[in-house]
Amino acid sequence: MAMTSNPMPHATWIWYPGDFEVWLGNQFNNRRTERGAMFPPFWKQDSHWPTVEFSTTVELAEAETIHIKAEGLFNFMLDGKLQFGMPDEFLIPAGAHRLNFKVWNQSTPPALFIKGMTIHSNSSWLATYEDKIWIDENGVAHGSGIYVPAAQWNFDRMDTPPSAYRLPTLRQEPVAQESIGEGMLYDFGRETFGYVRLSGLVGVAHLYYGESREEALDKDHCETLDVVSPHQELGSKAFRYVYVETADNSHYDSLSMDYEYAPYDESHSGTFACSDKLLNKIWEVGAYTMDLTTREFFLDGIKRDRWTWSGDAIQSYLMNYYLRFDTECVKRTIRQLRGKDPVTAHINTIMDYTFYWFKSILDYYQYTGDLTFISEMYPKMCTLMDYVLERTNSDGLVEGKADDWIFVDWVDFPMHKRGVLAFEQILFYKALMTMHTCATLLHQTDPYQQLAENVICKTRQLLWNDDCQAWEHAIEEGEINHQITKFPNMFAILYDIVDDATKRNIVDSVMENNKIDPITTPYMRFYELEALCMMGKQTQVLQEIRNYWGGMLREGATSFWEKYIPFEQGTEHLAMYGRPYGKSLCHAWGASPVYLLGRYFLGIQPTQPGYATWEARPYLADLEWMEGRVPTPNGIIHIRMERHYVCIRSDEGRGRLYLGNRCFDIEPHTDYHIPITSV
Repeated sequence: MAMTSNPMPHATWIWYPGDFEVWLGNQFNNRRTERGAMFPPFWKQDSHWPTVEFSTTVELAEAETIHIKAEGLFNFMLDGKLQFGMPDEFLIPAGAHRLNFKVWNQSTPPALFIKGMTIHSNSSWLATYEDKIWIDENGVAHGSGIYVPAAQWNFDRMDTPPSAYRLPTLRQEPVAQESIGEGMLYDFGRETFGYVRLSGLVGVAHLYYGESREEALDKDHCETLDVVSPHQELGSKAFRYVYVETADNSHYDSLSMDYEYAPYDESHSGTFACSDKLLNKIWEVGAYTMDLTTREFFLDGIKRDRWTWSGDAIQSYLMNYYLRFDTECVKRTIRQLRGKDPVTAHINTIMDYTFYWFKSILDYYQYTGDLTFISEMYPKMCTLMDYVLERTNSDGLVEGKADDWIFVDWVDFPMHKRGVLAFEQILFYKALMTMHTCATLLHQTDPYQQLAENVICKTRQLLWNDDCQAWEHAIEEGEINHQITKFPNMFAILYDIVDDATKRNIVDSVMENNKIDPITTPYMRFYELEALCMMGKQTQVLQEIRNYWGGMLREGATSFWEKYIPFEQGTEHLAMYGRPYGKSLCHAWGASPVYLLGRYFLGIQPTQPGYATWEARPYLADLEWMEGRVPTPNGIIHIRMERHYVCIRSDEGRGRLYLGNRCFDIEPHTDYHIPITSV
């Protein structure tokens, strides 16, 4: 359900905006374990506001009884007069009244549920965490707080408060089991996520989890394990294999799992199919990877980090818009990543991840048209941008400070990340332009466009090499590092900061230049292949998808990995971070084909926010046929393309279908069958 600022005809739980996400994110991010040790995130964790006031005004033709439920202790004032006790119900007299509820809860976000005949708690109510009331010598109260619309989601029953939120589970059995050594190895057939259940356990059992068979059997080096006693609840884990050993006189009857998943609406989901079975399998595994990494929030990898990372999340959002269109999970993740003021560090402590966070809000608006969310987040965008601007150098450019992590990517070639990186300036430019767009939408003062133009002008002056037709890497202590990498150059294409002729030159001089070091993570392959698609290189990209993601499938992948280097052999594919099984074999950024195939082969994207208008530029490449569905805020766009025709239908918005140098207007709720020979 979408959060809205409009009154709803029924009662729902309400809380202070962002508090549910901050609280839930703390539960979520602290579930990571490494070999039984709790492993909290690297960055500052905020808390919900412990005391929140909720208020509304009503005008009743006749008296009305309201039913009251709060998560926490509360007091209630009617027309400014404190009502004693914490009543379950209260009779509101006829007439005009103001209702104020102050709720305190240190453990979970203060939340409120009010239900009457006409009085219902929902996002038409106001909330504040600031109590600026003071009382003079006559006992008269003065002052107020800063009020914002209360937050809500789909907690619409009095007995299902926000703190009770849990993902559903489904019991599953292993597909195979094998006695090895002193224990039993269970295989669930593919990468999965959930809670292992040992039935009839007597004594103690040792569980060793593995995304691979090798990991589960390596008791000394597997990333996750459990020691379990009868009636002990195990935490969620990622695995395909589980190896179980029992101590002397210990035994159990059977092993199963409760598969945990984020529910979705199949009828409002994206699909893709084509004449190439390998591509169909790649899309299917990509979709499964996305489903595994879509939980209460979009996380990175289900085994190791299990955290929300902004750089991973922005790709998850884009893939999600072409798969499940779960906008609530997008908003939850954006809110959770941002946390609360004051800002004391970059998001996830990573400079580039701060810049991706800004852009993710603009992407969200383009795909949903939800201006209410932009209005909610804009004050936090401003304070985060203030933090960034306070740390710029004398040229107005960003460079890493001692407490900043400059990530860019995991690279397999020498590349320092010090000083003024061209890559970071290009991301900074896009963040400033996002601020400009949002300020314009909300009719706010806008210094950001000029700042953005200054950043890109100065970066071009310092780091653009006209002879090489490429952006050079960095400036450190006044010296130019002339290294050329794909990172700033492909983002210059993606963010449209150079003209078309220069883009073509960058493709020749950098993107298709074998002398430039290759990218080996799906993370940056996402952007590399998108940049090539934008330059009309879909046939080449399709083969890259077959080679790269098909390569993981040939290595036995059942979900896509954090990193893939084709020339690695055997268990080399499992190692990372100096650990034999450190690599995540189910990583959100591995699912790139879900987005690439929907956006650049089915060719569908909104051209006005929320698909008010949209376009389809299908690209068949070397395929005989392809078809798919792309979800939109209120429906589906379906398209099928063969060599000689295109069929298309949409549920909303006015579309334009582009075939060659011709275009066709597409009205909603109408089937179109367009011969390609007529183009």
